[in-house]
Amino acid sequence: MNLLVKVCGMTRAEDVEACEELGADFLGFIFHQSSPRCVDEAFASSIVTKKANKVGVFVKQSAAEVLAILKNGKIDYAQLHGGQNEEFCNAIGKNRIIKVLWPQRYDSVKEFQEDIDRFTPHCTYLLFDAGSSGGGHGKTLDFSIFSEVKIRIPWLLAGGLSAKNLMDAISAAKPSGVDLNSGVEVSPGIKDKYKLSAAFVSVHLANKRNQS
Repeated sequence: MNLLVKVCGMTRAEDVEACEELGADFLGFIFHQSSPRCVDEAFASSIVTKKANKVGVFVKQSAAEVLAILKNGKIDYAQLHGGQNEEFCNAIGKNRIIKVLWPQRYDSVKEFQEDIDRFTPHCTYLLFDAGSSGGGHGKTLDFSIFSEVKIRIPWLLAGGLSAKNLMDAISAAKPSGVDLNSGVEVSPGIKDKYKLSAAFVSVHLANKRNQS
C-alpha cells in the first residue's frame, strides 16, 4: 500500500495547487496564533481541493471552537497538537481526529505505548512528531522506538523530513505516511516547489522499494 503524504503549513493557494499536482493526500492549515504559519477560517474555506483532505491543526482551542472552525473552514480532519484528552476527541468525532504524540516526551517505551493504546480507540490516525511539543521546527526523531511499540491504526511520521532523509526514515520507522513541513520550505509557510518535488520522488521510490 502506498504511503500517505500530508503537507502541513499551507498559507498560499499556489502551494496548495503544487501539492495537489504532486499527489498529496492531506493538506494542513494551522490555527495557532503563535505559529508563523497560522491562517484563518476564511483562507481555509477559500481553498477547494480536487482530492486532498484538508486538515486543521489545533493547539489551544476548545472542542466547540474546533468544531466551528472545521465547519466554517470546510475542513475534513482535526489534528490535535495540544493536551487534548479522549473526551475532546469524542466531542469532535473519532473519524475526524489525527492525534499527535511526541515519543521523546516519554521516560519509557511502556509509557509511550500506554498513550498509543489510550488514544487509538478515539482517533482515525496517530501522528508522531519530534521534540517535546509543537511542530515545524525541523528536528528529527530516533526512529528505533517504532520497532518497540505496537501501533494498531494508520499513523504518520513527522519531524524535519525532506528528500535528504525521507527514504531512510521510512525504511527505519515504517509509517503509514509522512507529514512534510519545514523540510520543504524556503521560509515558514512558503513552500519550495523543488524541495516538494524531490520529497515526493523520495516517497515514490520508497513505495517502489516496499512493493519489491
